[in-house]
Amino acid sequence: MAINTRAEALSPRIKGWCPGAWQPMQTGDGLLVRVRPPMGELSRAQVLALCDAADTFGNGLIELTSRANIQLRGVTDASWPALMSFLVENTLVDANPEAERLPPIMLAPGWQIGDDTHTGARLLQAKRDALAIMPGKVGIAIDAGDAPVLSDAAADFRIERSESGGLMARAEGHQRGTPVGSIEAAVEHLIRLTHWFVESGGNQAGRMRRHQVALPQWAPASVRPAQPAASLTLGKQPFGIVYGLPFGRAPASAWRAAVTPASVTHVRVTPWRRLVVKQALADGEALPAVEGLISDSSDSRLLMDACPGAPYCAQASVATQPLAERLSGMVETSLHVSGCAKGCARQQAAAVCLVGHAGKFNLIVNGRADSTPVQTGLSHAEVIAYLENLGAL
Repeated sequence: MAINTRAEALSPRIKGWCPGAWQPMQTGDGLLVRVRPPMGELSRAQVLALCDAADTFGNGLIELTSRANIQLRGVTDASWPALMSFLVENTLVDANPEAERLPPIMLAPGWQIGDDTHTGARLLQAKRDALAIMPGKVGIAIDAGDAPVLSDAAADFRIERSESGGLMARAEGHQRGTPVGSIEAAVEHLIRLTHWFVESGGNQAGRMRRHQVALPQWAPASVRPAQPAASLTLGKQPFGIVYGLPFGRAPASAWRAAVTPASVTHVRVTPWRRLVVKQALADGEALPAVEGLISDSSDSRLLMDACPGAPYCAQASVATQPLAERLSGMVETSLHVSGCAKGCARQQAAAVCLVGHAGKFNLIVNGRADSTPVQTGLSHAEVIAYLENLGAL
């Protein structure tokens, strides 16, 4: 397949918003190409194609983001056109670049065909052209199971279950939402909220949580969401086998190994840097271990967030993941290692946050990457010594 003329006009070097496939972002290790799996699911064949793409056109690394997107790294200007042809041919990317202007839809990974999460996502996909045109970082969560599981995932508009068990639609930044009578009504209400967001100046705020404007009268925030469900644990689950990705990244060989068994049908992505492999296991069959993925729920790396850091990210002045690996097994609390103050890997506060600045680390306690540090200009060794004295290790 040849890249069409419109696509050729799109520069692969775009910054200032979330990268896509048709709009990749230049980083320290080349172009970053982001793939949004429809319904948060890939077939076994698509996963294998994704692995081939990473090895052939990138640097062999595949990342899973905190918004349940997949990223290929190390793509060059020369390899990008052939990569796009390959991704389109394997139905990993929409052939129409305009599809990327639509907000990503994140689903609770335990959805079943015909349930409210699945139905709501299908309805919203069919009506995506009815959504308002919003900033590129705006996203939607469909989380209509018995209890919300995406409460900590970044989304601007949500469909979820209320305390009473009914459906509700909620705008991020508001603890309460609007009750709706059906999943169809929830989708219509959410679409209407996106237009209110734009008409009331939301595009200037960029995200719903920063949009300090009262909700319209037709969207009363009157009901609370149900208590969140327990976090997704590793191992065998009713809907598949769950593996963790160390700091959200694994080589293509690990992804390929995870889907090698013939009994694997699909893979679902999550915003917690965990993969759900849809695989039938016989009674008593041991959970297969995959080199490069985490199978042990006690692995301390599951408590840690680390961005790619230098040299992978041009904005990072420090290598983050070597320090995170060094601290793994030593840390018993939440830890965030960030290459810069943007804090891309974790938006919530962490018990310990290490932030790169001018080739050293600033240390923050119980805060985010943009919080005030308690110590600055620490080397790797000084970070470890300080944490030991602090009693964090």
